[in-house]
Amino acid sequence: MTSGLDTNKPAVMCFSGLDPTGGAGIQADIETLFSIGCHCCPIATVLTAQTTQNALSATPTEPALLIEQARAVLEDMQIQAIKIGLLGSVASVEVIHTLLKDYADIPVVLDPVLVAGGGFEFSNQDIQDAIRELLIPLCTVLTPNTIEAKALAPSGDNLDACANELIDMGCEHILITGTHAQTDQVHNRLYSLHHEASDYQWPRLQFDYHGSGCTLAAAIAGYLAHHLTVPDAVQQAQRFTWESLNSAERQGFGQHIPDRSYWKKR
Repeated sequence: MTSGLDTNKPAVMCFSGLDPTGGAGIQADIETLFSIGCHCCPIATVLTAQTTQNALSATPTEPALLIEQARAVLEDMQIQAIKIGLLGSVASVEVIHTLLKDYADIPVVLDPVLVAGGGFEFSNQDIQDAIRELLIPLCTVLTPNTIEAKALAPSGDNLDACANELIDMGCEHILITGTHAQTDQVHNRLYSLHHEASDYQWPRLQFDYHGSGCTLAAAIAGYLAHHLTVPDAVQQAQRFTWESLNSAERQGFGQHIPDRSYWKKR
């Protein structure tokens, strides 16, 4: 499971929503990071009511409490990477922006959660604009799917143009995932400043999955915390995510939930 990684558990801070189904958000981050030999420090950004079919409501954490959670941990522990997921307000984006500026040496992975799998809109245009202006320029790795990439870079007429626009904002690396595309295989593409894009292909699995994006972003952050390079972290995180999805189970009436402890069965 952790072959070749550091023996001491590096700590990863995760800004994530609470998903009561246990499929996405905080629990996805904790399970993923545990499985790859990291310690997760979860910071609750949003309380949600949702099923495996769709979200029903989302209540953002008060900004003062959000930043109090994070600063308390950062003053007590050495954080090796930061993962950002669901954000419920412009104020949340603003306080995290301030925090990232204060801890600029910590790598940041941003999973821009905009819409639930069932269509519930977590993010309005103001939040998206704040993410674009305040967080993307401070990202080490951004992990949008094709829909999110087009929403965050609306002037791009294709995915390559969207990626270039996001890199121009200051983001170092962008992994655009192709799970929403109508292709036989899933095509993911990593764009990096001053480097040619890298393409990855994965066998397309048959179901829809709840928490796949959270798993991928948390895994990238975890491997970065183990001091892997970005390309190596992205490669290994994709493998971990695919294996988790391949072992997923249908716990409710909707999407399958990834099994992030698939390795225990082997």
